[in-house]
Amino acid sequence: MTSERVSTQSGGTPDQAGEVEEGNLSLRVADPSDAAAMLAVIREAFGARPKVDPPPAYLSDTAEQIAASLATAPGVIAELVDDHGHRQVVGCLLMTLDGDLAGLHRVSVLPGHRLAGIAEAMVRGAVELATDLGATRLELLSRREFPATRNWWERHGFHAVREVPTGFVMQRGLPVRVEVPDTYAMRRLGRRLARVLRGGDVVIASGDLGAGKTTLTQGLGAELHVASPIISPTFVLSRVHRPLGDGPGLVHVDAYRLSSPAELEDIDLDATLADSITLVEWGAGLAEGLAPSWLDVDIRRSGDPDDETRIVYVVGTGPRWDDVDLTPLAVDAPEPGDAASATETTTDEGTRA
Repeated sequence: MTSERVSTQSGGTPDQAGEVEEGNLSLRVADPSDAAAMLAVIREAFGARPKVDPPPAYLSDTAEQIAASLATAPGVIAELVDDHGHRQVVGCLLMTLDGDLAGLHRVSVLPGHRLAGIAEAMVRGAVELATDLGATRLELLSRREFPATRNWWERHGFHAVREVPTGFVMQRGLPVRVEVPDTYAMRRLGRRLARVLRGGDVVIASGDLGAGKTTLTQGLGAELHVASPIISPTFVLSRVHRPLGDGPGLVHVDAYRLSSPAELEDIDLDATLADSITLVEWGAGLAEGLAPSWLDVDIRRSGDPDDETRIVYVVGTGPRWDDVDLTPLAVDAPEPGDAASATETTTDEGTRA
């Protein structure tokens, strides 16, 4: 679990609008001692929804039941942290584990904090947590009465696998997990990623400041044999890197300062989308509308500030990736010239890698 930048660029639970909250969002794994706080969030969040028949199961939840669930499978808590370090629990979810199938339950965001990206951040954290625990699929129930909620889940990679009396059971595949020990390995991952990409593909790269998004892109550009060096496009928003040969070019976009998909559209990527590989740093919640399919690459630090290791989660969404095996991305081997090719990004642009 990690900290997230919260802004209007992400989804949140879609069925009710709320006051947008900006600040530092901290995600952590819940334990049984969090049961009472989680129950309060669940009751307030679900209580703000329109009444449904049959009534939702949360009405019978108790703190003891939630504690028992957390003793057998993890949960996720979202807290907003103010400038003084004060923490407020604003969201939570429960999980179940059954072999390689993980389940999401009670995905809850306080009504006053919806549409601020909290639900999206929690689900992303749950996806990574389930992957780390060995699951390959993630499942949930979407109530029939809330089609907007079902649409939100579809935008986040879930699809209906069967219909039940109260709604739809939805599933998505979980990411390939890649352990990356240093910058050389991050560039090699970029090279391997290039080998599964083709013109028209969209890649959304996420991760903390300095996590390695631009380093990954350097490896991708090297494998594509583009003409110009890869540096962060911070101050020009996007850079077009033409191919030296017959392969696709690379369009490298930095969406860090953008706050809505409309601002991304203003960059006018349409001219290059069909033929180039478009990689959008900081694109989660912004770039999913660029194409019907996209590849998410989420880079996470190890948690130890002295450890360069990154954990990278790669997963495709949409028909383009339905039959693509991404597991070879996790197989790494040093390549000749690693040290010679490891040119670090420099100046203020390098601080954003």
